[in-house]
Amino acid sequence: MTANASERLLQHYVDNFRRLPWRSAPGTPPPPAYRVWLSEIMLQQTTVAAVTPRFERFVTRWPTVEALAEAKDEDVLSEWAGLGYYARARNLIACARKVARRGGFPETAADLRSLPGIGDYTSAAIAAIAFGEDAAAVDTNVERVVARLHAIDRPTRAQIEQLVRDMLRSGRAGDLAQALMDLGATICRPKNPLCASCPIAADCAAFASGIPERFPLPKPKRVRPLRHGVAYWIEQRDCVWLVRRPAKGLLGGMAALPGSEWQDGPLPVRPAVRHIFTHFALELGIERRSSAIGDGWWQPLDTLEDAGLPTLYRKAVAAFLTDRSSRRRAA
Repeated sequence: MTANASERLLQHYVDNFRRLPWRSAPGTPPPPAYRVWLSEIMLQQTTVAAVTPRFERFVTRWPTVEALAEAKDEDVLSEWAGLGYYARARNLIACARKVARRGGFPETAADLRSLPGIGDYTSAAIAAIAFGEDAAAVDTNVERVVARLHAIDRPTRAQIEQLVRDMLRSGRAGDLAQALMDLGATICRPKNPLCASCPIAADCAAFASGIPERFPLPKPKRVRPLRHGVAYWIEQRDCVWLVRRPAKGLLGGMAALPGSEWQDGPLPVRPAVRHIFTHFALELGIERRSSAIGDGWWQPLDTLEDAGLPTLYRKAVAAFLTDRSSRRRAA
């Protein structure tokens, strides 16, 4: 990629950058590392549209990493509810406390990687955007843009990182990272890329081939095994019994309906809800029970939205209440 092409990409970013609450405008001082880190953790496997209002709620409630470090685990987990991938929330808490103990975020990608929940991409993104290090931040969007630029069928991460480093202009690593992210999100899309609007189309080998969508080749889809379980609905005086899941494991530390262990195979009876996790699909039935099970609390039905239930259990609650309402109308 030529120097002129890099400059065109950077100028396109200056003229068209997405205004997001965790960013600073090009040419202004960089955003605090806390905001960059928090946004990058939230954005893992989650869309910008979903993250934006949740990010703003987080930073209103905990405006600094020190404030977040002092928060109760259950408060952070409750605020995270609905964003999914709850190991991120547990790592968020651990990372905030480690950063607070050391007096601030490290300023290099190498040192940032020592923090809980921060891998190669996140460390490079924080280092480039918040601290101006010439680090190559490669997420899915960046990988697609660079693979198409060079018409690479099956790129390796090391290959893409080196090509990004070749594009770096000293002191503008943060702008380049965000320029590539924005280009991949808005123009160089997985399907129907808007090549006519791309500032570097003239330098793009995939565009020259006439079939830009071919690059990179899709990764084989994994077949998710199916598991099943049962959630128990225990209700007294317009309250439902909730428990907290074990700290370790899937949905660790989150509020939940009590229930059975999850087992392999389909649910023997018609499931109330189906939920997709990263590595498996779950069918969850709902059964009424009369007595409280385990350690928990009675949550008023009219404040269930404030309980911090993850999406799986929100689905289960909605399915149960909808079914009960239908039965009452039919009676």
